[in-house]
Amino acid sequence: MRRRRTRNRAPWVLLPLAAVGVAFIVLPLVALLQRTPWGDLGRLLGDPVVTDALRLSLVSALVATVLSLLVGVPLAWVLARTDFPGRAVVRALVTLPMVLPPVVGGAALLFAFGRRGLLGEPIYDGTGFLLPFSLWGVIAANTFVAMPFLVITVEAGLRSADERYEDAAATLGASRWTIFRRITVPNAMPAVLAGAVLCWARALGEFGATVTFAGNLQGRTQTMPLAVFLALESDRDAAIALSLVLIAVSLAVLIPLRDRWLR
Repeated sequence: MRRRRTRNRAPWVLLPLAAVGVAFIVLPLVALLQRTPWGDLGRLLGDPVVTDALRLSLVSALVATVLSLLVGVPLAWVLARTDFPGRAVVRALVTLPMVLPPVVGGAALLFAFGRRGLLGEPIYDGTGFLLPFSLWGVIAANTFVAMPFLVITVEAGLRSADERYEDAAATLGASRWTIFRRITVPNAMPAVLAGAVLCWARALGEFGATVTFAGNLQGRTQTMPLAVFLALESDRDAAIALSLVLIAVSLAVLIPLRDRWLR
């Protein structure tokens, strides 16, 4: 018991620094709450701009997370468990959207999937399907910027997992697909869950790539961050109300799941 208390007792110099870090995060939120027009909050939240933006944000973030899981988990497994020439380059390219300015990412998506883009032009000429300035354009932008958060989280989980269970299953005759489905994924599930939540949160707050690639059309491509930015120029109370909704939705997901990540 004494060893546990000693181990958990922080050096005194860390406490004020930690307090400064908490204050730096909390103070802007307190300022936002202090400026909130509580009396008009119900009317502001019932505005069609708010409801449309919230619906689009939740739908696009959810679909982007599902798509990221579909391709990101296999990609994380390849990066964590296989050795091939150029793996470091592939990992750098996969994580590039994390540090790339979102507007640059949106421009790159436009040059790739736009009407005159590298892949977008033949798709449009053959099918008439146009990805930019549509809900699918929002989803594409969200997936582009958010999937790296899932990939690096799952890759770290796979690297730290004990591979002896997989080796034992292989010696007993289990196929590689069975090992992946029955052992690898369940063992990495905490990392998968954490990566999915981080991916969803990043997609929910995406702004730059979305406005560049999908535009800012109410009811069609205008997500919550875009609506906040637009409202700051015309209706600050509405911008505050939209910000509160984003904060509330994010906290409602992050707080209950945080302890599960740590366990």
